[in-house]
Amino acid sequence: MNGRPHREGDRLVELRQLTCAYRSAPVLVDVDLTVAPGQFSGVVGPSGSGKTTLLKAVLGTVGPRSGSVWRRPGLALAYVPQVETVDWSFPVTVDECVLMARTTRRLVPWASRDERAEVAEVLERLGIGELGDRHIRQLSGGQQQRVFIARALLARPQLLLMDEPTSGVDVKTRHELLHLLNDLNAQGLSIVVTTHDLNGLAAHLPHLVCLNQRVMGAGAPRDVLTADVLERTYGAEMEVLEHGGMPVVVDRYPGPSNVVPLRRSAAT
Repeated sequence: MNGRPHREGDRLVELRQLTCAYRSAPVLVDVDLTVAPGQFSGVVGPSGSGKTTLLKAVLGTVGPRSGSVWRRPGLALAYVPQVETVDWSFPVTVDECVLMARTTRRLVPWASRDERAEVAEVLERLGIGELGDRHIRQLSGGQQQRVFIARALLARPQLLLMDEPTSGVDVKTRHELLHLLNDLNAQGLSIVVTTHDLNGLAAHLPHLVCLNQRVMGAGAPRDVLTADVLERTYGAEMEVLEHGGMPVVVDRYPGPSNVVPLRRSAAT
């Protein structure tokens, strides 16, 4: 995602001066962003900054108050919601949950042999092939995310949208999901994720968008995760350090004057 103009063949989605509002309250204001083929972007910002609304605008489930959303004709989109919004007590197995996302229309309600084989292939691809018969309430947080990614992949999307994929998961699961998404992106899938996780996820992505109703910055993490951009995005002062060649964001310590703050990196 970025603000540069693109030729039609170089873009999947383009938002032009997009403003969205719920009743009279603006949520997104004059947003200009582009999603290009093969792109892997993260959208970061505080709660209420418009991240989920941005994804829904791309999907077309939220309409613009002004401006426009352009999608490549025939673009296949898939959306993975926050796992906290899902009723995990619903009585279905992993196989049945994924099969609910099938796009083929048939006269009979049960799945064909080919459809079941396709589900098994997708689950195997995501490393959860052995979980097909397990009830969804018996899954870990990372397994739940993989099930919903499997549902999304069943639609053979060109662009995958994910809302807070690492929310509520542990460090190991977060790393596994990041590797999985990197692999899917390397196979040609364009991905946009929203996240609060600046250091665990956002800093590892190739492209970031800082959003607080408006786009405050867009580009590589080293260019976007700066003290100035983060303060405008979050409304609070932050320090940006460097560790292992990567930016690390920490809250600025509001203590007494005799406390020496950590040295800022050249990235700020």
